Amino acid sequence: MKTYKAGIIGLGFIGVGDQVSGDAIGQRVEDLGGTHMEALSGNPQVTLVAGSSRDQGRRDRFEQRTGLRSYADWRDLIEKEDLDIVSIAANANLRKDPTVVCAKTGVSAIYCEKPAAQSVPDAEEMLLECRNSGTLILFNHQRRFSSSGRRLREHLKHDRLGDLTSVNAQWNSGRLGGVGTHVFDTIRMITGRPIQAVSGTLDLAGKPDCRGPDYSDYGAWGIVRLEGGLMVTVDAADYSQTPWDLRINGTEGRAFVGGNEVVIEYWDGRTERWINDIQQGSGMDVAVREIVDWLDNGKVPEYDPAEAVNVVEGIVAFHASNNKNSMWVELPLVGTDRAIKVNCA
Repeated sequence: MKTYKAGIIGLGFIGVGDQVSGDAIGQRVEDLGGTHMEALSGNPQVTLVAGSSRDQGRRDRFEQRTGLRSYADWRDLIEKEDLDIVSIAANANLRKDPTVVCAKTGVSAIYCEKPAAQSVPDAEEMLLECRNSGTLILFNHQRRFSSSGRRLREHLKHDRLGDLTSVNAQWNSGRLGGVGTHVFDTIRMITGRPIQAVSGTLDLAGKPDCRGPDYSDYGAWGIVRLEGGLMVTVDAADYSQTPWDLRINGTEGRAFVGGNEVVIEYWDGRTERWINDIQQGSGMDVAVREIVDWLDNGKVPEYDPAEAVNVVEGIVAFHASNNKNSMWVELPLVGTDRAIKVNCA
């Protein structure tokens, strides 16, 4: 059984489950659906050898917990460790350069946090470099790797809900970039339809971002038009207390997509409930298994990374539309709209 060497860029909360980092944003490691370190270390064919962080405290805690090496500069990690897999768990503004360098220096596979980047050009450059080098890149949109989500995708491919009529999405905490990326990617994956246009209004209530004053990742309201004219309503105010609620509506029934389950209600009275009982571990565990399968056998994962770029463009389009009094903004973005950066973690 072949083994692969892995490293992690970003030794914080989602990277290695650093609770000190979690305390700073008011979150607990046990509430996470896995970490990069857990997913990599839990795979019998992956050997985690080192990590990097600009923060000395994070490096010290990582070394104490794991006994592994750490680097202050991610470039040293890539140059000195001869890695097969690199997890990029740094903040969104720090993901492009490591991705590009990993691709150019022969790293075989990259497992990158979401959203792909803060801007469309950065996300496109990341994808282009990986394509040019033959590097596999997957993004940590965890519902991509859930068995119930994939089952629903196949359900819709076979028109089991009839013709789709609308999608409704709402969640609390706002944060289009940090949280909305999961919602939009889930919709993108399940329906199989790219985002084509956005009419949106940002929530500028001024809610402090949990990651500090350097971040201003707004909530929003609006409508997203998918391919084929399928409309998605979005309700994600900064101070909303409404829990995650994603509904896919069709002429034969509707699907409710929850954290770990999908509930189907058919208009004839039948119901179905699916849970992630066959995926064996978290979505991150599945992602790493599929990376290993690609390295072993060349089996391409069920995730076209171009869809993650489309999601970034959809999020940026909310900002572009808000700047134009909520006018419809068509994708692909052009002109100054392409240069907008979403200040998310």
